[in-house]
Amino acid sequence: MRDWIASRSPKPFAVVADNSGSQKLAQVCDAVGGVIRGKPESIRQALVAIIAGGHLLIEDVPGIGKTTLANAFARAFDLVFQRIQFTSDLLPSDVTGLSVFNQKTGEFEWKPGPIFANLVLADEINRATPKTQSALLEAMAEMQVTAEGETRPLPDPFIVIATQNPSEHHGTFPLPESQLDRFLLRLNLGYPTQDDEREILFDRQEHDPLDRVAAVLSSQELLEIQSSVGHVRVDEVLADYLLKIVDATRRHESLELGVSPRGSLALFRAAQANAVIEGRSFCIPDDIKHLVIPCFAHRILVGTRIAAGTARIREAERILRSIIDSIEVPI
Repeated sequence: MRDWIASRSPKPFAVVADNSGSQKLAQVCDAVGGVIRGKPESIRQALVAIIAGGHLLIEDVPGIGKTTLANAFARAFDLVFQRIQFTSDLLPSDVTGLSVFNQKTGEFEWKPGPIFANLVLADEINRATPKTQSALLEAMAEMQVTAEGETRPLPDPFIVIATQNPSEHHGTFPLPESQLDRFLLRLNLGYPTQDDEREILFDRQEHDPLDRVAAVLSSQELLEIQSSVGHVRVDEVLADYLLKIVDATRRHESLELGVSPRGSLALFRAAQANAVIEGRSFCIPDDIKHLVIPCFAHRILVGTRIAAGTARIREAERILRSIIDSIEVPI
């Protein structure tokens, strides 16, 4: 397979050819890592979602650093950042915007909502009602908002990073499968180690470490990197490997719902993005293998015999690990 890649890999493109793009992306990880201590893999996966042009769901208990992670990436990429605090009384118009009557002109004027930004943090998204949650569906899928009979494009790049508390917490509305399927990756941060938490304590003695995060790349450079992701070569053998994993989820006896074609496309794109981060113009098996769980765990539906919430996610991850172990990795 490696010989085949060497002979048929596409012409090098700027982001990969001289590794300057991957070096810059490594600097982004370092900048965010200075704020989110001890979570390099979570930061790496979040970066995969961003340069793939996808959306990210972070599920964990409050106070772990979910909001800080989103804010740090917005600063590192010099993106227009908006935070929406989802609550039970939040209305769809509070997200998308609405027309307001101007008494001076005697006309209604459109006031865009906070969704009109490059990076939108949907904080505690599962605390809002399903009606308000659905206000994000069109935006995430089509990069546009239709309100009051008019469709308005969203800025480019457009990325949603949503956070949610575990569904066992009081006052939460579980996200429907159609909403979950719009997120490229799902991850959780977890508690820091004692050593990392000690650094966190002293980091915040005199200032907020977010203030030290400077722009590493511009939004235009991010767009160029995103456009380069589609040029990464994926061997047909690797595509078959991906599809075998997908097919196994559709046939597994413990799953009521397997991975959809949108999920297949998501993993394909995420694998290409991971190759760009490493400065390669081609994918290798690890690009797929290491992203199966963050890409698929929230897309599959475990049987009803398993309790809802965190228990189902853990069981989904266990099933995916068994599927990965059962399928031969191409060499």
